[in-house]
Order: sequence, then C-alpha cells, then structure tokens
Amino acid sequence: MKLDDLHPAPKSIKKPKRVGRGCGSGHGLTSCRGENGQNSRSGGGVKANFEGGQMPLYRRVPKRGFTNIFRKEFSIVNLERLNMFKDGDIITPQRLIDEGIIKKIGNGVKILAKGSLTKKLTIKANKFSQKAVEEIESAGGKIEVI
Repeated sequence: MKLDDLHPAPKSIKKPKRVGRGCGSGHGLTSCRGENGQNSRSGGGVKANFEGGQMPLYRRVPKRGFTNIFRKEFSIVNLERLNMFKDGDIITPQRLIDEGIIKKIGNGVKILAKGSLTKKLTIKANKFSQKAVEEIESAGGKIEVI
C-alpha cells in the first residue's frame, strides 16, 4: 500500500448539495433559499453581532475603568517557593521556568516576601520588594537586578 492509494470508504463521503440545477433535482428554482427576504438575495444576511435593530449587547453593557496599554506584566515568585533550591544556588528566570515555578517570563520576574527564606541563594530577577531584599540578605543571600 502506498500513500497515493489511500482514500476514504465509499459510503463515508457525502456529496455536496448541488443547487440551482433545475426543478427535477429538488433544489431548483429558488435554490433552497425560500421565496423572498433578506437571506434569499445574493450578498444578503446580517452581520454576526446584529440583533434585529435591538440595542446591541456591546452598547447596553456599561463601560467602566481604564485599560493601560503600556502595563507591564511581571511573573510573581514568593520567597517560600525558593526554599526548594540548595544552598549557594544561582536562581535565574530561566531556571524558575525549568523548575516549573513560573510558566513564562513576560516582562520580567518580581520576587515578593511572602513566607520566609531559609537558604543562602543568589537571586537574579527584574524586581524585588523591599521586604524581600531584607529577607534574602538576612538569610545570607545576594540579589542581582537584571
């Protein structure tokens, strides 16, 4: 058997509806579109979000707030998650991804001070909270802002 010999079973193929081929076909005259109306014309029909003239949903729902298009999304890592590493390890954003602590780097990694750090680590990240810096340095570790 070759790739060019493969084809589906004969009964599994459904023939497309052929419209406009005479009245004897059962799909002639109006070609299954009905007599009159918007959908019987060529190019007829309504756009996907049209609600028949009713005020559309996207205009009925109140608009509030502001979306900052320049917002930076940081991946958050708490200090308690870093206790899984060994003493003296160097923690980088890529290492955090490899260990499954974060899914993506995005605009950077921010270290927060939730929990306590018991290991002496060198942590490289984009941002640190002030309390996290104090915790890391009190545990004997170092921080490096990248």
